[in-house]
Amino acid sequence: MLTRILTPEARARLARIALVKPDKARGVEDVILRAAQMGQIVEKVSEERLISLLEQINTQTTKETKVTIKRRQSVLDDE
Repeated sequence: MLTRILTPEARARLARIALVKPDKARGVEDVILRAAQMGQIVEKVSEERLISLLEQINTQTTKETKVTIKRRQSVLDDE
């Protein structure tokens, strides 16, 4: 089904993404397939359109990383 919806360039980009982040690639595939089933996609999805979909998904699913450093107190440390 995706071969009919995506251009060869978009398929290649999605395959490269799947190598690095399979869960993200699966999410993008699901979004594209749902849109195609609902009739929202009338022409093949180009690489540029795929990039914009990825950017939209990235803004929706960004995780904020927080790093906390706790130093151990040594016997030699002045208090």
